Amino acid sequence: MTNRFRKALVIGAGIAGPIAAILLRRIGIEAQVFEAWPHSTGIGGGLQIAPNGMHVLADAGLASDLMRRGSICESIDFYAQSGARLGSVNRDMARRFGQPSLSMRRAVLNEAIIEKAWSSHVELFFEKRLARIEDRPDQPIVAHFTDGSSAEGDFLIGADGVHSAVRDHVVPDAPKPFDTGLLGFGGFLPRSLLEAAGAGPNLAMTFGRSGFFGYGYCGPEPRHGAMCWSTQPTHDRDAAAFRAMDQAALRQHLRRFHAGWHDPIPQMIDALEEIVVTATLDVATLSTWSRGRTLLIGDAAHATSPHAGQGASIALEDAYRLVCALRDQPDTGIAFQNFESERRPRAEQIVALARRNGNQKREFSASGAWIRDRMIKVMMPFTARSWDWIYGYDPRKVTAQPGTSFQRDRQAA
Repeated sequence: MTNRFRKALVIGAGIAGPIAAILLRRIGIEAQVFEAWPHSTGIGGGLQIAPNGMHVLADAGLASDLMRRGSICESIDFYAQSGARLGSVNRDMARRFGQPSLSMRRAVLNEAIIEKAWSSHVELFFEKRLARIEDRPDQPIVAHFTDGSSAEGDFLIGADGVHSAVRDHVVPDAPKPFDTGLLGFGGFLPRSLLEAAGAGPNLAMTFGRSGFFGYGYCGPEPRHGAMCWSTQPTHDRDAAAFRAMDQAALRQHLRRFHAGWHDPIPQMIDALEEIVVTATLDVATLSTWSRGRTLLIGDAAHATSPHAGQGASIALEDAYRLVCALRDQPDTGIAFQNFESERRPRAEQIVALARRNGNQKREFSASGAWIRDRMIKVMMPFTARSWDWIYGYDPRKVTAQPGTSFQRDRQAA
């Protein structure tokens, strides 16, 4: 099935979709991006982009701007519920891996990517919810939307996240997202609160007998330049039940749950302007990532819980490596197979790591928490080195054939 592809349909305008479209434009492929939700700004929590993801943002021309709009994270420091320090990882990232680790608001990242896509002449359409995909031999692939409109292209990329509609086309009996039994409560707060507490440019993460609390800077804005989040086991109420509560009730719940935890955790809970509640979802391994001329990337292909801090970064890796695969191989079917063969082992290893990390945030007895904390402290030096395979990955240097790196192409030009 040899394709003379010139146009891609991309479903999903989060992180991987628009970045893929930007990079596709560079190799002469037109890209249209379709997002189910209205265009909006200021929505979402905080996240971290690790060096492996920053390499892609640098190649797309976004890294420098985002470093000004986010906060470079110089380490991740771990604490016990009492405040006792357990250790530190992820130091000297820029020196060791060529890019820093960046903490920022998801909204800032999304807005920067969308702005870059528009300036790169990528067409973006909002409020276009996918209804079905039509893929017939010798005909363009067609995406049909619930508003009655449709779009034609040479192939389709599903970058529409954990609740992917494209996944149902690629794997008709695909597993559904399931709740992992952990809830997330998070929000933003003034930088001055962390500055007064003497917090440095790092992320602080505290393990309790039940649950977890993290915080750090995420940007230069005085009002929303810091973030914090609480991860808790689900008991008698799910995320929907907590979302139905008002802010005062949510704040009271967090105060009770984290009563007795070290400073400045109580002060941060009181300072949160708005508390957002999320369920922690996962998706079982898919049998395949592609079908015909349709391919899944990012969370649509390999949804990962947030406990490894890699969801955005491996989605960015996917976008870059997919475009390399399409450039190397003019047959989309073979290109998709090559992409999956290359990406699946790494993605699944990171997903498994995130699941293991999540288990450290569940319920422990007093003695169990004490043992866990001692193990974290003893193993921290080894843990720090064991993550180098994640951060040291540079998607620009993993080329199937010589001469296909975007960076080398620009240097040659």
